[in-house]
Amino acid sequence: MAAEITVTNIEAKLYKPDSFKKQLSEIGSKYLGFLLIPGKEEPELERRKMLLTRFQSKRKFISKLNNFLTIFGFVVVFIVLTWAVFAPLITTYDFYAINLVDVESPGWAEPDENHLLGTAKFGRDVYSRLIWGARSSLTMGLFAIVISVTLGTMLGIYSAYSGGIIDNLIMRGVDIIMAFPGLIIVIIIIAILGPSMGNILFVYGILGIPGYARLVRGAALQEKNKTYVEAAKVAGASSGKIMFKHILPNCLAPVLVSLTFDIGGIILSLAGLAFLGFSDPTLIEWGNDIQYARSKIYEAPFAAFTPGFGILITVLGFMLIGDGLRDAFDPRLQGKKK
Repeated sequence: MAAEITVTNIEAKLYKPDSFKKQLSEIGSKYLGFLLIPGKEEPELERRKMLLTRFQSKRKFISKLNNFLTIFGFVVVFIVLTWAVFAPLITTYDFYAINLVDVESPGWAEPDENHLLGTAKFGRDVYSRLIWGARSSLTMGLFAIVISVTLGTMLGIYSAYSGGIIDNLIMRGVDIIMAFPGLIIVIIIIAILGPSMGNILFVYGILGIPGYARLVRGAALQEKNKTYVEAAKVAGASSGKIMFKHILPNCLAPVLVSLTFDIGGIILSLAGLAFLGFSDPTLIEWGNDIQYARSKIYEAPFAAFTPGFGILITVLGFMLIGDGLRDAFDPRLQGKKK
């Protein structure tokens, strides 16, 4: 039970707040010059500022992301994620209605009251395919990057911690994979296995492993010789515990930055692959829609512009987030950007 607070008559009499006239006079005499004269310093305000910031938390990571471009990137990605998650609720036509092949449909109609952005090949609604295409592009991009980050991180940290011949063998294998042009490998493998979503995710996931392996290996090499790792060894911690509990958390900053950049890159690569005709034709995907509309670029420019706009804002959003994370994690940039 909370203690009861009592105020004596003496205390009440002693408490006499300043009159409004006196408070206004104090503001005018002390702070008016501070408000009106540029560069004027007020000792009392500076003292209060020091008191307020004396015990301020040193964890300013969120505040470092507080700039216009990074916030704009988060807003754009949030909007695209909303399209992907709530596509059935914000579109008039469902997935099957906008993916049917109606050979009798004239198609390529201009926007009207039933089709806000017009219709494309086979009379497919452009607006609905824009919204549903966000789901396909984000799904493939995120799943591919999860494969790359998971396997690449494990391989990189194991290579750095093991060292010696194991490290050399793993890194030479990584160098061999990175020496081949990625787009050519993707086209060859998809031509052999077939252009299904699973095969596309598998190929892009595997091709992204070498980059993350080298990235994590470089960070882990700096961490494995530090004092806390030696202390963990002396305490009897296993190699797996040292790698994934002690070293790995200190290597995640560059991985998170690279991840956000690569999501946008994969979405752009998938669109380019679909534009070349090496994608699942039954999939609602922005690259497929551009490929369909390229022959009607003058008759129906809206059909090509709309999916292109979806690719543009999605990739731009992830790039801006990645740039903001890089600035927040890099100590050399502290205090240089406002």
